Amino acid sequence: MEKITIGRLAKSCDVKTDTIRYYERVNLVSPEGRTNSGYRFYDPESIRRVKFIKNAQRLGFSLYEIRKLLELRVSNLAMADDVLKIAQSKINEFQNKISELDKIKKVLEGLAEQCPGNVHVMECPILDYLYPSNKN
Repeated sequence: MEKITIGRLAKSCDVKTDTIRYYERVNLVSPEGRTNSGYRFYDPESIRRVKFIKNAQRLGFSLYEIRKLLELRVSNLAMADDVLKIAQSKINEFQNKISELDKIKKVLEGLAEQCPGNVHVMECPILDYLYPSNKN
């Protein structure tokens, strides 16, 4: 079996060696063993596993969710529906965030429309909104 060093694994996955060590600490990746001099080595499957983790992170999955997905991937009992539920939950989460961001955008657009821009900063409606007066 081919032994892959942590440096080669990191380079193959375009991550830092500290990232691989972190994934080890949170039990997402495990070295296959250690050399006589104590260096970690990994099997070729580790490259696919780290790339899986990075792809899942790019889609917004948390490390907890990624661990679940990895567990499902190797389970003899899991069904695609189990993965689909996690993906649908993530879609719902993003939809809620999109709604929140849309509300924030509308508030900022309204404030930007109110700001004349050519007045002293103390008259800025954006700052007034963010730093309200003591009058209540």
